[in-house]
Amino acid sequence: RSCRPDMSQDTILRTINDKTANIGVIGLGYVGLPLALTFASKGFPVTGFDIDPTKIEQLRNGQSYVNHIADDVIQNHVSKGKLKLTYDFSSLADMTAIIICVPTPLTHDREPDLIFVEKTARVIASFLQAGQLVVLESTTYPGCCKERVKPILEEGGLISAKDFYLAYSPEREDPGNLNFETRTIPKIVGGHTENCLTMGLALYRQVIDELIPVSSLKVAEMTKLLENIHRAVNIGLVNELKMVADKMKIDIFEVIETAATKP
Repeated sequence: RSCRPDMSQDTILRTINDKTANIGVIGLGYVGLPLALTFASKGFPVTGFDIDPTKIEQLRNGQSYVNHIADDVIQNHVSKGKLKLTYDFSSLADMTAIIICVPTPLTHDREPDLIFVEKTARVIASFLQAGQLVVLESTTYPGCCKERVKPILEEGGLISAKDFYLAYSPEREDPGNLNFETRTIPKIVGGHTENCLTMGLALYRQVIDELIPVSSLKVAEMTKLLENIHRAVNIGLVNELKMVADKMKIDIFEVIETAATKP
């Protein structure tokens, strides 16, 4: 597995640019499913992986379980053969790029629960091939990709930046926002090395309108945390203000709209 002469960097870039690269998306929730469909809509052969057989069967039957994705969109890509669905992870070996979109909940102690990320990394490691690009999109903490995911991927003997490429590109789905979709939300990309970044940018450039390259995996991870923290703090603040406003018979939504007039 340490050498596949047909998977040189130039060859991989060529398959990405001509859209013949096989794209594997692991985790078909509200992040992974839209991403898989975005790649399929651009002509890439896409395989969606999920451990839930019910989800796989629903999608194979052209049924969507994500509110903002219509059934006919699923049916269109499945019928054309551009989107394959499976819970058999052995075909990961045939992918050019593998994108991880699994959940990262919190434990009872409010610590990051990496069980899904680590299990997925171990599955990938058992099928990992030289030349493949692995991208983590799940929300993590700064250092997680390099300190936790990379060592697991290397358990099979392949080394990141030498035998395969590793990148982090945090999901930025915005459910309910009709003004943006996967393609139009700017995409942050960080790489383990400069070559890893180059490969990640080449992949997402095919399907995303604007890319934001950053200097490291940690910067990309910290950026995602800042976005989430900023949103959580503001939601919490407005919830508190609404309770105060209600008691004072003030319409908080009028207040918000008025405050928003400040440039």
